Amino acid sequence: MSRLVVVSNRVAIPGDTRPGGLAVGLLAALKERGGLWFGWSGKATRDASGTLHEQVEGDIRYVTMDLDKHDVDGYYNGFANRTLWPLLHFRLDLVDYDRGTRETYHRVNELFASKLAPLLREDDIVWIHDYHLIPLAAMLRERGIGCRIGFFLHVPMPSADLLQAMPDHLRLFSSLYACDLVGFQTQRDADRFQTYLRLFGGGRVLGDGQLEAPDGRRFRAAAFPIGIDTERIAQQAKAAVGKTAVKDLRGSLRDRQLAIGVDRLDYSKGLPERFLGFERYLERHPDQHGSLTYLQIAPVSRGDVTEYRQLRSQLEQIAGHINGGHAGPDWTPLRYVNQNFTHATLTGFYRSAAVGLVTPLRDGMNLVAKEYVASQDPDNPGVLVLSLLAGAADELKQALLVNPHDLDGVADAIATAATMPLKRRQERWNAMMEHLRRHDINHWRQSFLQELEA
Repeated sequence: MSRLVVVSNRVAIPGDTRPGGLAVGLLAALKERGGLWFGWSGKATRDASGTLHEQVEGDIRYVTMDLDKHDVDGYYNGFANRTLWPLLHFRLDLVDYDRGTRETYHRVNELFASKLAPLLREDDIVWIHDYHLIPLAAMLRERGIGCRIGFFLHVPMPSADLLQAMPDHLRLFSSLYACDLVGFQTQRDADRFQTYLRLFGGGRVLGDGQLEAPDGRRFRAAAFPIGIDTERIAQQAKAAVGKTAVKDLRGSLRDRQLAIGVDRLDYSKGLPERFLGFERYLERHPDQHGSLTYLQIAPVSRGDVTEYRQLRSQLEQIAGHINGGHAGPDWTPLRYVNQNFTHATLTGFYRSAAVGLVTPLRDGMNLVAKEYVASQDPDNPGVLVLSLLAGAADELKQALLVNPHDLDGVADAIATAATMPLKRRQERWNAMMEHLRRHDINHWRQSFLQELEA
């Protein structure tokens, strides 16, 4: 079995207190095969780009690289998060076209390639992750690396005409032709990439995911929807019912139902639209007035970016307006919290919620939707209200699917979810849970690596 080399912007080094679901899957693959995990250390130092650090645990080497502050500003805060993030989430109006950050992004990827290439062996399997490292495979090929290389895009792939609106788009996206396998969250994303290659990328679509670059090199593009650690989350949610924070939340509801949303504070998550959809629910369904409390947890991310500060201020304003118009002396309809909670506590909150609200304007997958389902009590499961524009909607078809821009539709879905009979709730939940058990995080990484090696 070939050694696995995982490359990502950040590395889940041993002792990291918050390894996410992705880290669980990748660590399982690395433990199985032995291997190397390479990425940025997360440190922004003075004039120290390229300094390497190494840790070893069992058969896994963790190698991280420092970046200097200027490089972090251009590569990560700049091009990755101010240009690629909005572009890939269909927000052309928010794209920053700064050429300086674009060049820094390419230079940092060159640095990744020059530091990683000497660590690679001929029979390695290299798996590169996400939009931070799109050019890396081509840069490794330029350095004579001939081993199998796979790339997985965790965020959406927008339509071809949006991609070509970015200056110098071909330089960036044609670098994916150097991979053997390019993975996407949904078939729609894979199809959009194929369309881009055909219309603007100079390549040919040969059928069945086979693509041909302008130079005749062939590679594959396919969908590999990412899963969660389904059984672990189910057990964690069951155990979390005894946690103080979970008991306090349930007690504070005074027998009212709970609707919950948990999202990073990000414009792609559709939070202003969701708040307005909830307000429309209060207006359209007066018979349910006072029977349900909506808790929105939205930890601040990228708080130094203007768009995110504006979003936070907007949400505070809408929340105040909703509560001012609808609250009673003993009931606040909307609780809006910017605090972080441990993952175990969140799964306990999910299990307590009769309604899960996951309504992003655009999302590659959205694992909160899957975790909400996995956290439910089989005897009394809640109902998921899910955006059609999240990748998860392709799999969780028994959720109540909504257009997040259609406020009346969101409002009516909340009302339907809050009053759905137990038998229907159980039927829907069982179908979704069966899918999540079969297509968990281990199925995702095994199917990708099998395809890459085939």
